[in-house]
Amino acid sequence: MPSQVDLYENAYSNYGEDIYRQVRIATYGEDLGQTSWVTNEESREIPRTLDLTRNSDVLEIGCGAGGYALQVAGAVGCHVTGVDINESGIRNGNSLAHARNLSDKVIFEHCDVSKKLPFSSESFDAVFANDVMCHIPGRLGVLQELFRVLKPSGRFLFSDALVVGGEVSHQDVASRSSIGYYLFTPPGHNERLIEKAGFCLIEAGDTTENAALIARRWRDARDERRNPLIALEGETNFNGLQQFLSCVYTLTSERRLLRYLYSAQKPKT
Repeated sequence: MPSQVDLYENAYSNYGEDIYRQVRIATYGEDLGQTSWVTNEESREIPRTLDLTRNSDVLEIGCGAGGYALQVAGAVGCHVTGVDINESGIRNGNSLAHARNLSDKVIFEHCDVSKKLPFSSESFDAVFANDVMCHIPGRLGVLQELFRVLKPSGRFLFSDALVVGGEVSHQDVASRSSIGYYLFTPPGHNERLIEKAGFCLIEAGDTTENAALIARRWRDARDERRNPLIALEGETNFNGLQQFLSCVYTLTSERRLLRYLYSAQKPKT
């Protein structure tokens, strides 16, 4: 396996390619430009969990290509700001917002969220982050910044697929980390950081089984379309991504790495 494998740049810069659309539909059942372990059922529950209304101002951390933020804004009628460090994803999101006449509801901004966020305190009613917190260094600082930009009683939701649940070798860590920076955490660590940042934890739900399902579907969907994907990605990167997805499937299906979905709330005062 190469030391570094590209997932996100290929996914976002080639968003419009039909072969990637086919992979997303085969993996998730619908095309929102996904590169996460979020099932459709979880996607549909996020607005309810965050208690969103048409008057809500929402922040998505790690918006990727923008598809899910646009779906939320279109379905709920709320305003969504999506931020991501990948510039191709931001360009794609703003292009989609314009094409769907949602530019008045959704905006995408390039942002390194490991640093101070470029938003005023108490700007948002809700914040969510789908499988992205594991990529950001300094988790407590990030949580404290999200606490700052949330309004009192604002809700926060994030998922973490790198909670260590069993034996994980250095080869496992290398394979699981091949697409970029990752933080692996022990059980209970996120709960402690959430409360240390000032939030009240609402729920920590185990969604490991669903992550394993998505990883297997994603790997198999790509394998069935091997040749056209190699033409776009190159054989070395294609094989590296297949090994990455196989690693995710193995570690989650054996519950050596767990995925949890956390919901929390900022106190009223």
